Amino acid sequence: MNVLVRCLGMIVFITVLAGLVLLIGELIWYRLPAGTARRPGYGAGHLKRIALITGAGSGLGRAYARRIDRRVAKIDEIWLVGRREDRLQETADLLRKPVRCLALDLTKPESITSIRNEIHKEKIRVSFLVNCAGAGRTGLTKALPVREQIRMIELNCSAVVALTDVCLPYMQEGDHILNVCSSAAFQPLQRLNVYASTKAFLLRYTRALRHELLPDKIMVTAVCPYWIKDTEFIKKTEENNKEEIHSYPLASMVSSVAALSLVGCRLGLPVVTPGIVCTAHRIFSGLIPDVVLQYIWEGIRRL
Repeated sequence: MNVLVRCLGMIVFITVLAGLVLLIGELIWYRLPAGTARRPGYGAGHLKRIALITGAGSGLGRAYARRIDRRVAKIDEIWLVGRREDRLQETADLLRKPVRCLALDLTKPESITSIRNEIHKEKIRVSFLVNCAGAGRTGLTKALPVREQIRMIELNCSAVVALTDVCLPYMQEGDHILNVCSSAAFQPLQRLNVYASTKAFLLRYTRALRHELLPDKIMVTAVCPYWIKDTEFIKKTEENNKEEIHSYPLASMVSSVAALSLVGCRLGLPVVTPGIVCTAHRIFSGLIPDVVLQYIWEGIRRL
């Protein structure tokens, strides 16, 4: 038994060490002098550098806009995308840099086409793409309208893939893609089934995309926060389905999530868990079987 435990411990140690070595190698690669190769799709002359932020009308998207506005110097203009123009304008009023508001529903193909056309008609470099728009509903899968479930998939998954396809030809080495996932991506979550499943897809998609774009030195980061108390998600859940999740202990704030995740993004980290709870969740989800984690979640949501 002692030999088996030692062997398992050695395997875990070697695996963790190899992961750290590979990560350090990637971070060094990002900072090597630029080569001569560039992605196609650029015109000659000055390119206006933009940050394109979805879900920018409130909550975490607004926090990212304010943070990038104040802390990222090499941005000429911030593009805010969201469904409600009045909310986007409220965000725009808080910013110092030039702003463009695009009131669009990203679940509609014509909205993606509109963004593509707006980017294509100018000399644009997308230095930051922040995919923050998302939808979530709590409740039993059989009780949720199928249209709402499909909308979650369209907004949390399909829209991110489509918008990434739009922006990639206009990105260069040193640029960033930040996809807001969730710690819900780390395990199956009953009564958050479709939402958690979309975030699991987004996490895997982001990690694979990061590896594909390593030669281009475009930094891709998944952000996996725990509950964020000052967003509309918790407010709507408490109004409509309070019996599903009774409390949100140790919930984060949008300001801290935005600050920590942007630091991780600019460092080139593959995954950022901006808080103690989501970091612990990430660690234990790799050690504990899903079936056990689901029963732990069942107890937590009833607290």
